[in-house]
Order: sequence, then C-alpha cells, then structure tokens
Amino acid sequence: MISKPGGTGLLAGAHVLLEDVPGVGKTLVARALARSLDGKFCRLQFTPDLLPSDIVGSTVFNTSTSEFTYHQGPIFSNVVLADEINRAPPRTQSALLEAMGDRQVSVDGTTYQLPKPFMVIATQNPFEMEGTYLLPENQMDRFLLRISMGYPKREDELQVLMTHRESEPVEHLEPILNAAEIAQLQEAVRMVRVDRSLYGYVLDIVEATRSAEDLHVGVSPRGAISLCRAAQAVALMEGRDYVVPDDVKQLAVPVLSHRVISRSHLQTRDRAVLETLINDLVESTPIPE
Repeated sequence: MISKPGGTGLLAGAHVLLEDVPGVGKTLVARALARSLDGKFCRLQFTPDLLPSDIVGSTVFNTSTSEFTYHQGPIFSNVVLADEINRAPPRTQSALLEAMGDRQVSVDGTTYQLPKPFMVIATQNPFEMEGTYLLPENQMDRFLLRISMGYPKREDELQVLMTHRESEPVEHLEPILNAAEIAQLQEAVRMVRVDRSLYGYVLDIVEATRSAEDLHVGVSPRGAISLCRAAQAVALMEGRDYVVPDDVKQLAVPVLSHRVISRSHLQTRDRAVLETLINDLVESTPIPE
C-alpha cells in the first residue's frame, strides 16, 4: 500500500508536504508508506517548545570516559513524519533543512550521514494561523510535492468506515520493499528517458512563471529539476521507461505551486490562488508534438 504521492516522493528520493485540514488521512498516508518499507519510521510532533536537538540529537559529556558522546536524534530514520511542521519556531524548522537537502546533519561541528533511503513527509493545516510559523521559501523549495488530500468521495468514505470497524488497516501492512530494492528503483527512475522536447516543455512552463505578471517569484532551476524527476518517477510507477507530456502537465501544479510567490500581499502564499496561476500557465503552454 504505497500512495501515489508517497511513492513518487520515495522513488524520486525526495520529500512530500501534505497540506490539509485535520482528519483527512495525512498521518495515515505517512504511516502506510513507512510500514510498506523494511525500514525505520519516526513521527515528530512539531510544537512551539520543540528544540533542534530534539530532532538531530546532541552531544553529552560522559563522566566515565571524560569524552563527549553523540546521541542520534529521531531524524536518523528512513521515513520521518514531521507532523504539523508549521507549529515549531523557525530555528527548529531549519534543523530539518540540512537533513532534507544534503541527507546529513551537523552537530557541534561534526557531520553525520543519514540512513538511506531518507524521506520526510511533513503535514500542516493551512487554515490554522494562531500558534503557527510560516515555512520559509528555502524550506518549501525542498519539498518535491505539495499535496492536498481533500475530503474523500462518499463511496470511498463509506469503505473507510467499514474498514475501520474492527481494526486499524495500516497495522496489518507488511513490508514490500527493503533499502536495497528502493535504491535500485531510485536508480531506475534516473534511467527513465526524457525527450529533449519535454525538457523544453518543462523550461517553457518554468520560464512562464518567471515572466508572469501575477507572480513576484518564479520557479528556480531546482524546481525545474524536481518536475523532471517527479515525471520520471510517475512514468516508472506506471510501467514506462519514458516520460510523456501528460506526466509533466499533471505534476506541474503539485511540484511548482509551492515554489512561487504571488505579487498580491494578501495572496502571497495562498495555495488555491497559486495553484490556479500555475494551472493557467500550464494550459497556455503548447504541448510538444
């Protein structure tokens, strides 16, 4: 049981931000992904009093050896759920930044490599402002995808009610992939063919965000790379060794919308507004033949 957003992030070797109201299954998606892997899972509940050392660990003086010993933090996991990430202050949020970007953490001048695979699935409620801290642009840019779960369809929610009657379905999941297999799949993603015309299509979309009148900040080169990598991952999940234009078109909004900033002060980071702007730009960009 690997959701498409979770699977895309995992195969691309990247991170996913799940943004929606409480109770729609954000945490469940992360737990299901973790249980599908033969690896270590950690849930970090972000709160205003969470410290960076609570995430990356700390060095402690050992009186018996008269030496400082490093104690790893929970970040040393294969799948890390950063629950309600916008509830922690910026200094604590930034503790994730190096880990997400470089797959390593630095504590007291020493660098420690994180395990492979390593993936962060973060959640936040975009409608709750009190006691929250806006994620900075450089941290938002570290997420491959921003996904809104949305409310389920009636028939799907009925199935959820029936499934949860006796037990928690996630608890019965068995691992289907180990670390070595994930590494092989991630390498296979890089081998998925992207035609030169599709690279041009990606650049056309990205350049459109940079010249759009309604956008103050457009998509960076990292965003363009992310769109290509996500398209490769989806192609592999669908059994193809090549990317098609629809892969790029369908992924443009979840991959790019959190990387741009609106010119309107009131709508600078409004998800719905930014997603509409990106979608309009994609629709107006010619698809390569």
